[in-house]
Order: sequence, then structure tokens, then C-alpha cells
Amino acid sequence: MRSSCEVRYASHPADAKNYDTARLRERFLIEKLFAPDQVLMTYSMVDRMMAGGAMPVEEKLELQSPDILRSEFFTSRRELGIVNVGGRGTVTVDGKAYTLEFKEALYVGRGDKKIFFESAGKAAPAKFYFNSATAHAAYPDRKITKADAVVMEAGSMEGSNHRFINRMIVGEVVQTCQLQMGMTELQPGSVWNTMPAHTHARRMEIYFYFELAQGNAVCHFMGEPDETRHIWMGDGQAVISPQWSIHSACATSAYTFIWGMCGENIAYDDMDGCKTAELK
Repeated sequence: MRSSCEVRYASHPADAKNYDTARLRERFLIEKLFAPDQVLMTYSMVDRMMAGGAMPVEEKLELQSPDILRSEFFTSRRELGIVNVGGRGTVTVDGKAYTLEFKEALYVGRGDKKIFFESAGKAAPAKFYFNSATAHAAYPDRKITKADAVVMEAGSMEGSNHRFINRMIVGEVVQTCQLQMGMTELQPGSVWNTMPAHTHARRMEIYFYFELAQGNAVCHFMGEPDETRHIWMGDGQAVISPQWSIHSACATSAYTFIWGMCGENIAYDDMDGCKTAELK
């Protein structure tokens, strides 16, 4: 087993205006989240959010605390949200096993010492995508299925953005400190997400794109509403969205993405809308 953690520092919007394509990708794009029998993590200084992926194939993987945390165990001062985007697998938390099917989630509260990832079979290994945020209190662990989620239907076929927003790790479903996670599924023929776009100064966000058909790509839009930029992304990649940035995308086919947020509050509707016709 190998575990690694990359650290990304925060960027001021005035600085980001001067980034070329390579610098934008270096600062905001997380290109690789899954590798066989590895736990790959990225630590963002923006609200100290973490994103990572664990892909157990031949062995059980332990979620270890990287040096940047300087803690005895990963959730010493953190909470954790996990979504399985691969084959059936099990997350064992301090001896209690939770079986996660495709698109099922698990919330892990602060204070759990031993967290292991395991696949049911190596022919179709599990892929555990996770987000983590700092936590001021310890709340109970809980498995969340799509049936437990708060589901919102949004958009339309005419607008090319018909989608279902599955709010999974949110206050209506499970108690957390500041972490929120959900999964948005675009319907066939729809390619736009989060449009009209918005910002939320009190929270940052990370988007993880998957279920994108081979040979297709996602164009993620970011930046201040009057100074936007774009990053082309592939299946299984994620992007960091600071508080000052919009976060929207258009792809060459339908796809699914997992959004994770943390910051000042957990009010889902706390956002500042941007009129589409005024974006620049």
C-alpha cells in the first residue's frame, strides 16, 4: 500500500487573473485520484478541505494521517464523507463494517481511529472518493443511500441541464460540523451543470466528475463572474473551487459529479447568483 498527500495553497482572485492554462491546472485541477492499492489525497489550504481516493484491489487500505495534519490519526480533528464510485466495497471504522454499493455514501465523524477500505472483488474494485473538513465536535457515523437523500429535480431538456441533485451528507440527513456532500446526475441529452452560476463567499467547494463516457471531456468554468476561466477535465478528475469562484461546467456528453463543501455555514441555499447574460 502507498499513501500520498499533495498540498495546494490558496490563490487570490487578482493573482488568478494572470494564470495561463498550465498554472490554472496546477493550482486547481486534481488530475489523479485513483490508483490500484493506493490512497491519494490533496489538501487544499482553502478552508483546509481535503479530497482523495482509495482503490483497494489486492489488499485492504488504511486511511493514514498525512504529515500535513500532524495528528495521531486521520479524524483526530476532522470529519469525513465517502462515496463509492466503483464496485462493491467495505469501509471498516473502528471495527464496524459498512458495505457500500455504487453511489452509496458514508459519513465518519471526528474521533474514529482506524479506517480501512476493502473491495468485495478485485475484478471490479471499489473506488472510494472522499472529502474531509475540520470538525469541532464528534457526531455519529452513518451510511447514506440514494433512498436516504434529499432529491431535487432541476433544469430542463430545453436548457440542456435536466438533472437530479441528491443531497446526501447534509443537515436534513445526517448531522455534521461543516462538511456537506451530494451527487448531481445529469440526464441523457443534458450537459450543463450549476447554471445559472453562483458563488458563495462563506463556503468553498470541490467538484469530482465521473460517469463521463470514454472519449468525452468536461469543460469546467471558474473565476470571478466578470473574469471567468476554464479547465478541460476528464473522467475521474476533480477541481478546487475557492469562495470567490463560480463553479459550472459543460461537457460533450452527460455525466455525474459529486460536490463537497465546507466553510462558514451549512446553509445549502446561501449563495449569490450570477446572471448568465452578464458573465464575462
